[in-house]
Amino acid sequence: MLNEALNDFFHYLQIERGLSENTLKSYKRDLDKYIKYVEKIEQKTSWNQVTRHVIIGFLHWLKDDGKSSATISRHISSIRAFHQFLIREQIVNQDPSLHIETPRKERKLPDVLSMKDIDELLSIKGKSPLAIRNQAMLELLYATGLRVSELISLNVSDLHLTMGFVQCLGKGGKERIVPIGKTAEKSILTYLEEARGLLVKRRPYENTLFVNHHGKPLSRQGFWKILKAAAREAGIEKTITPHTLRHSFATHLLENGADLRIVQEMLGHVDISTTQVYTHVTKSRLTDVYKTFHPRA
Repeated sequence: MLNEALNDFFHYLQIERGLSENTLKSYKRDLDKYIKYVEKIEQKTSWNQVTRHVIIGFLHWLKDDGKSSATISRHISSIRAFHQFLIREQIVNQDPSLHIETPRKERKLPDVLSMKDIDELLSIKGKSPLAIRNQAMLELLYATGLRVSELISLNVSDLHLTMGFVQCLGKGGKERIVPIGKTAEKSILTYLEEARGLLVKRRPYENTLFVNHHGKPLSRQGFWKILKAAAREAGIEKTITPHTLRHSFATHLLENGADLRIVQEMLGHVDISTTQVYTHVTKSRLTDVYKTFHPRA
């Protein structure tokens, strides 16, 4: 009885809702676990026997098994969809998943590089056009905290080097202006004067600032590979993503006394609560330093 209804639900998702194979697999993974709990631990033989307490018990079981809030929330979503299907098909006459609260997601503190790591990462070796481009890109990313999508979308005309800032389009097409800094400015000038012209030789009308060896705009995947190679070259063992430099930019500013509102503006965050996660990072780093160096910590 239990499995029969579940099979009907998967058939409904596939045929009537037309969900993708990956989404179906996700539902199946969640609900297979749920049905095993209902059958083996709660020993129910009919979906009419499943109450709100059974579902809450399953969620506690997941938590005891070490599942994250995000995973538990996904299970709740799958269970709700399934029980709504049971009501629609008149297999049951009540929905025990109603009013089940979704757990608050834990806010994972972002990974941040130390200043030593930053110095090593930004010490790109070589004077080839691609090495000069890589130096300029990474310097600009750390100097501005841009998202990788914003970085690779920059046009040459978005640079205002004499005034020391870059203009970019963020999420929702919102424009913002971010200061560059002298070090990044110097690297970008070197790139424009010595490398970019060689890279766009076959595409002289290309407007995108950072291009690949064919003179075409860089892709996100292309930038990701460049960053990983630079980290490997610098001997940095921790996992680095393009967002790691954005996190490091914000954290280092706050550690050195920058105003939270200014950092919010530079990152392009609509809500200051998104920026506030970096204050937790600086506090945790402060605690680590205290524990390491205070004689009575």
